[in-house]
Amino acid sequence: MGRIAAGWHLAKLSLRVVWSDGSLSVLVVLGGIASGGVALAFCAPAAVAYAIEETWLAVVIGALGVYFATVVATYFAVALAAAAAEVLDGRDATVRGGMAIAGRRVGAILGWALVLTTVNLVLQALRERAGPLGNLLLGAAAVAWGLATLLVVPVLALEGLGPLDALGRSTALFRQKWGEQLAGAASIGILFTLLGAVPAALLVCVGVATGSTPVAIAFLVVAVLVAVAAGVLGSAARGVFAVALYRYAAGLGGTGPFTERDLDRAVIRRR
Repeated sequence: MGRIAAGWHLAKLSLRVVWSDGSLSVLVVLGGIASGGVALAFCAPAAVAYAIEETWLAVVIGALGVYFATVVATYFAVALAAAAAEVLDGRDATVRGGMAIAGRRVGAILGWALVLTTVNLVLQALRERAGPLGNLLLGAAAVAWGLATLLVVPVLALEGLGPLDALGRSTALFRQKWGEQLAGAASIGILFTLLGAVPAALLVCVGVATGSTPVAIAFLVVAVLVAVAAGVLGSAARGVFAVALYRYAAGLGGTGPFTERDLDRAVIRRR
């Protein structure tokens, strides 16, 4: 099975789980609204500081905004992982239940958000200053970091470890199950992005082609709704997939509609 075919197959399995319980999508929507609101709350003062040439103040405010938005996003990601585990086990999940588990992990969430924000900002800063070779090396580092952190959220949600222990656990699970020579993991997020972006772009083009402003606006609204819906479903599906992959890596076998073969092929080894 090719990489794209494997990703599509995993996306369909994940989406089947998402469709079975609306709590998963609700948690994604709440997380998006909350983290977006936090980011906007810091964006305005950062913009003002930059406008009056207080560059360092703008940078500090912006960094704080990124951190607190990451805290909120991680909180809801942990809640989603906890709820997804319930659904994969055949039980009904609730938004309150997922958030209750995330609430008990607040200390770890704060710590992990700090680690994640720091590493991401450092990588971004280095990329802005690196040449072609440096960008290539940093791209490889970003892929390695993505693999190392892929199971951190399920570990936080289901094992209750601290941030650094969760990172170590995530990395160790990958090495134990798939070895050192990893090239990447099947990305179901890209597929959902395409499913949202392509129809949305076509709708916008059709609306513009009509030559009518009201019709174009109506098509634009529908396009935005399509893109948002695809984003919500994609985020929920990624959360479900991460929990299933974590359980497989931890030696618990297949879970829900995912077979061991599906999950073993989800990670691509270098040849």
